[in-house]
Amino acid sequence: MDDSTRRRPISLKSRQRSWCCSFAVPPASPENLKTRYPKHDPVSKPGPNSATYSSPQSSKSGLNLNLVNRIDPRRILSPGRVSPIDSDPTVESMPELGPSQTQSPAADITVPRSRSGSFRAPNEGACTNSSDSGRLSASGSGDGDLYDVRLKLKGRHGGCLVLEMNSGVLCANSVVFAGLIEEFNKKNNKNVNNRNNGGLFEKKRNVCRIEVPDVENLGMFRQTIELMFEENENLTKRLLKIGVYRCIDILEVSAGIMFTKGVSSCLKYLEAVPWTEEEEEKLRGLFTRFKFDETTTRDILARLYLHDAGDSQQNLARQLVWSITTCSDANARNELKSLVKGLLCRSSVYEKDQPDLNKEDFYVVCQSCLGSLLNLFDEASGNYPKEKVTKEERSKPLIERISRQVDNINWLLEILLDRQMGEEFVDLWADQGKLLKLHENASPMIRYELSRVSANLFIAMGTRKLHCPWEARSALFQAWFGPMLSDFGWLQRCKKGLEMKTLEEAMGQTLLTLPVKQQYVLFMEWFRCFSKHGTECPNLSKSFQIWWRRSFLRGSETNTVESR
Repeated sequence: MDDSTRRRPISLKSRQRSWCCSFAVPPASPENLKTRYPKHDPVSKPGPNSATYSSPQSSKSGLNLNLVNRIDPRRILSPGRVSPIDSDPTVESMPELGPSQTQSPAADITVPRSRSGSFRAPNEGACTNSSDSGRLSASGSGDGDLYDVRLKLKGRHGGCLVLEMNSGVLCANSVVFAGLIEEFNKKNNKNVNNRNNGGLFEKKRNVCRIEVPDVENLGMFRQTIELMFEENENLTKRLLKIGVYRCIDILEVSAGIMFTKGVSSCLKYLEAVPWTEEEEEKLRGLFTRFKFDETTTRDILARLYLHDAGDSQQNLARQLVWSITTCSDANARNELKSLVKGLLCRSSVYEKDQPDLNKEDFYVVCQSCLGSLLNLFDEASGNYPKEKVTKEERSKPLIERISRQVDNINWLLEILLDRQMGEEFVDLWADQGKLLKLHENASPMIRYELSRVSANLFIAMGTRKLHCPWEARSALFQAWFGPMLSDFGWLQRCKKGLEMKTLEEAMGQTLLTLPVKQQYVLFMEWFRCFSKHGTECPNLSKSFQIWWRRSFLRGSETNTVESR
């Protein structure tokens, strides 16, 4: 054999030093000094606390399973790292905490890393199995007698969390957990007495396992358990860092497990801080699902609910409307009108199962505004005694005071129309005979203010927002159609929010809903006024054409068909 084909033989010693993850030959490490050169021991049967770990590579490399059994079961050797795992002792069956015994918070947050001193542990890791994702062990510093309860939380959307703690802490803080632990201890003592058979065997420590299914938020449940180990002062500081939204979640968990100290601390904190609307709705929903002690929740309930809310709202609405109609400052009045209208309208975001407003209260205010408007026109005509006018009112121009009352009436009309309570106002406005007489003799500078009210009524009926019988529509046109024709020019110059095209179309559409005989009278009156004043009158040409076709052309066609 020449040098090219000569190979250096590989010794068995060097072959043994080569190592892979199949556990063929363990490496030299401080953790494995005893297992590197094992002595010849007979194969023993695994005991109750022994565990056998298999690897996918063991079947391929022909690994002897006896060698694996001699490896420390608490260590998994992998290239370059040593990872601790949790070895679960054999325990008895878990008592399960059903949904009726606890409630889980609705918010979803990450499980917090920081824990109190009672949860501090030298070995802490996360379980990577699919069934125990997010598993956390909070064991003590080596005293196994302290941590005799294993609390397993199963998330509703997957994942779980395992906490090991002292049973005395749970029994002292939670009525629900205290009952479960007491039941477990009774059963465990009974089993131990049966096995002892007169005290011949040593008593072994058993861990009480409690499982809580369908937990909405594992992090909030864990934080609630951690609060059991806090003093009252530290507990308040923890709540300050947590915030209101998460504090409501902790309150929900505390109420579910009957954690009295947590419930009282959360309620005390929530009562002392302001809430957002979202937090208030969440807290209101929590109080509908749980029954709390009246003495501890009196202050929060006073912030959430108002006794006799229906009567209070009606009285408050009447007071607000009265205040606005008598407000003297124009800027403040306009701001408050927008505010109150937004609160009272049905389209408001605050309208949620509230009782209807009292219609009579609104019409009482309308009558008051109409009475004030009538007195102002009497004052304009010189028939109203000057001594009845207050000094504050005399300091303001008459036109401004009339305009303010008309604005109040139109504002009330908008609320009535939104509440579908404006039908009676049509009769009320059509019955103002004395005001119509004062309109005839008043100056055009102030009388057109009355036509602003009529214009809003015509627009409401023409756009189908106001539904009233034909008698009411007929009375309205008979009373205020003529004044509208004479005031239309001033309305064009002083629109004050009116859409003139919309007003013209609405007047024509509403006029066509009247009986044909009355349509004839009103259209002829408009025709004569429009021929004299032109654009100073509303343009009802389109409605006039429709009325003409309905009255004459279609009638002649019908007569022709009947004669044939």
